Amino acid sequence: MITTKDLTKVYRSRGREVTALDGVDLHVREGEVYGVVGTSGAGKSTLIRCVNMLERPSSGSVTVDGVELNALPGQEHRAGRDLREARRRIGMVFQHFNLLSSRTVQQNVELPLEIIGLDRTQRHRKAAELLDLVGLADKARNYPGQLSGGQKQRVGIARALAGDPKVLLSDEATSALDPETTRSILSLLRDLNRQLGLTVLLITHEMDVIKSVCDSAALMRGGKVIESGGLTELLATRNSELARELFPLGEFGHGQPGNTVVEITFQGDTSAQPFVSQLARTYQIDINILGAAVEHIGGRMVGRMRVELPGGHQENVVPIGFLREQGLQVETVNEANGAVA
Repeated sequence: MITTKDLTKVYRSRGREVTALDGVDLHVREGEVYGVVGTSGAGKSTLIRCVNMLERPSSGSVTVDGVELNALPGQEHRAGRDLREARRRIGMVFQHFNLLSSRTVQQNVELPLEIIGLDRTQRHRKAAELLDLVGLADKARNYPGQLSGGQKQRVGIARALAGDPKVLLSDEATSALDPETTRSILSLLRDLNRQLGLTVLLITHEMDVIKSVCDSAALMRGGKVIESGGLTELLATRNSELARELFPLGEFGHGQPGNTVVEITFQGDTSAQPFVSQLARTYQIDINILGAAVEHIGGRMVGRMRVELPGGHQENVVPIGFLREQGLQVETVNEANGAVA
């Protein structure tokens, strides 16, 4: 549904060049919720603005629903109506809501419908349906100043859906909200994804957002995509940086000198297996659980566990093999610095 190829964006100011995007390749499948995560300055906001052509890429391509957007003339050209039409199919939710304070909630949602030329009756009916969809049917006559932050963001989401988009872009839509409100907005986005078949691309600096709602994710740093893939695939990928960020175990201990410390990744059916007790009984060894991180992602329990086995690695080749036979991913932790070997 969304594909970028070798996407580059360079800003030029006062004789200097700043590369915000450096050859970004991204593929978001139809109907999934895809998260792009990274710290400030990673290039996330520039990426999402290039996807809907609020920013023109310096080079590379952006394709949404089979249309290469950067190949269409800009709005300054007479033929720019093709780009405008393509962008109608892309909804955008902003961090700071961007609602008009002089308009009621209903009128804010109707604004994009006015722009495309719908008559008053059609606008009113459509806006009412959208406000009901986001749980704000009773707030239609209120003004933005009378709403909470979460309610304002729901209005922003309803407005973004006015053009019946196939793609919904979310630019740090929950970063200004408290944790409980954040959870409700993420739940709404997931519900809309399922009910309307929306493809959702969201950017965030919070790993909890990725864990809560995304099917796939990409990690950005310095304008580049460092790693990407489905969350369950990333968990099964050796030395995945994203998986370690999602399930951090670094704060836990590294065991006693001379013993073997391993990290076990489990998901799906393997999460229900009592593999620790089975290992202890089968090989009559004492196992020390140093730490664990467990989450539900996409309805499946996934997580990581760090355990200490008595004796060196050579003495534990068979027990480690036993764990792998159970469908678990097992990696040995470097005794010197706690890194996975």
